[in-house]
Amino acid sequence: MKTAREADQEEEPPQENGIIQTTQDQHSSISPPSSTVSGAPDDEPFSTYFEEKVPIPEDVTQMFSLRKLWAFTGPGFLMSIAYLDPGNIESDLQSGAKAGFKLLWVLLGATIIGLLLQRLAARLGVVTGMHLAEVCNRQYPTVPRIILWLMVELAIIGSDMQEVIGCAIAFNLLSVGRIPLWGGVLITIIDTFVFLFLDKYGLRKLEAFFGFLITIMAVSFGYEYVMVRPDQGELLKGMFLPHCEGCGPAQMEQAVGIVGAVIMPHNIYLHSALVKSRSIDRGNKKEVKEANKYYFIESTIALFISFLINVFVVAVFAEAFYEKTNIEVNAMCNASDSPHTDLFPLDNSRLQVDIYKGGVVLGCFFGPVALYIWAIGILAAGQSSTMTGTYSGQFVMEGFLNLRWSRFARVLLTRSIAIFPTLLVAVFQDVQHLTGMNDFLNVLQSMQLPFALIPILTFTSLTSIMNDFANGLVWKIGGGVVILVVCAINMHFVVVYVTSLSSVALYVLAGFLCIAYLCFVGYLVWHCLIALGVSCLDVSCLASRMLTGHNDIYLLKDMDSDTMVERLEEEHVGGVVINSDTVRS
Repeated sequence: MKTAREADQEEEPPQENGIIQTTQDQHSSISPPSSTVSGAPDDEPFSTYFEEKVPIPEDVTQMFSLRKLWAFTGPGFLMSIAYLDPGNIESDLQSGAKAGFKLLWVLLGATIIGLLLQRLAARLGVVTGMHLAEVCNRQYPTVPRIILWLMVELAIIGSDMQEVIGCAIAFNLLSVGRIPLWGGVLITIIDTFVFLFLDKYGLRKLEAFFGFLITIMAVSFGYEYVMVRPDQGELLKGMFLPHCEGCGPAQMEQAVGIVGAVIMPHNIYLHSALVKSRSIDRGNKKEVKEANKYYFIESTIALFISFLINVFVVAVFAEAFYEKTNIEVNAMCNASDSPHTDLFPLDNSRLQVDIYKGGVVLGCFFGPVALYIWAIGILAAGQSSTMTGTYSGQFVMEGFLNLRWSRFARVLLTRSIAIFPTLLVAVFQDVQHLTGMNDFLNVLQSMQLPFALIPILTFTSLTSIMNDFANGLVWKIGGGVVILVVCAINMHFVVVYVTSLSSVALYVLAGFLCIAYLCFVGYLVWHCLIALGVSCLDVSCLASRMLTGHNDIYLLKDMDSDTMVERLEEEHVGGVVINSDTVRS
């Protein structure tokens, strides 16, 4: 009988200098060695998601190659879809309607911060050959790992609910109300299952399909932009001059909402997995460095395109509907014979819009063509983000739980977890009254941000995991500050939402939940600070550090403890050679 540890060691791939080696037979990630949750026989090959790898052309004569960039193009665009999901589109249109062009600089800043965080996620996947969920599985103890998994699943469920309901709203608008919300949800479930198996026809075809959906969004929202013809001077001023003249609490809350909508926790896990779809020799430092470079360029291009699409939406609603009142919109809808006039009460309060009302007011002001094109854009946004959300669910569940189920079983489980709450909401909620639910889901996702941002900074800062590609001092400090600011902004958003509930019972419940939440975040921060070099916090491993001089040995676990032993065997501390038995103990 083999011990669990011996079996684990047999599953681990060869390593060199802390970089995990892969072969064509080990085309994806290494399955984490910890407990397997049911599954296939040991001799059955297990694929995580992609069953092929895109080859990278050889071109040693050029520092930059368009052919290589094209080969690496794909994962960044799939990642960028999370920046274009219905939750982001709703945040954009509300920003334009409430603040005009004044918050475009917040959108730009949030997108740049998102790019820097996606860079860390891509580097982790490229250098280690494992995505973030797999690394968390290996590095955190069982209880924190399970809690972390549950928190990330909550974020995925919240995001998926917005995406599926976005599709359902699009079907409702396109059918002029004939397809109810629950019917649109059922259609989305079915077509998502169909589209998810497109990769059977080739990974590049799947990526091309996502590119097609992004193109539909760009054309749809670009059409609205050209039709409305926003003031370009005001647009550029709002984008590059950080100011918000005359802004009140509503505009400040909207600024916080923009950051929360753009930076999504599950997207960090997704991107770290998608980059594994390219054939890279991780034992070759030059290839790893080159892959990091091209992935960063591709991510920059993808997020630039997503930023432009978001700007289209903000500008349309800023130009056409900023400071509009309900009575003005009601009159215009009456004049255009719109069947949705009752959505806007006869009062002088400011217009409040969401994805559904946004399409209606576009139809009232610019004709039914504008409404249908808007609905097509929302459908493309919802469908694409629903698919990538399902991928995120698969990667997270496979990584944290080490699932070895069949492909169909994994898709069915991850979809069911997110779909059932969505279907319940669709049955019991009216399509015209979803704003409150969207606010709650935004708060839910904001609360989960630390559970992606803290681990990604922790692991990319460890030389035992990243070797020569670990974060330098600038990235450690900059990353820590960015994550602190983003989490603080989103916590403010949560506090504002909770205080608006005006219920003592809910305040008490929120207080207890906050204590538990902050304790767990504090645990993750503690580990992160040790990884960043604050070694005095690691009391339990003080003796090991005194012997080895390595601050990050506390997190070696199964990933590369053997490699670290080999690195340290010949080191001398006070004239004493550290042998392997000393380190293992």
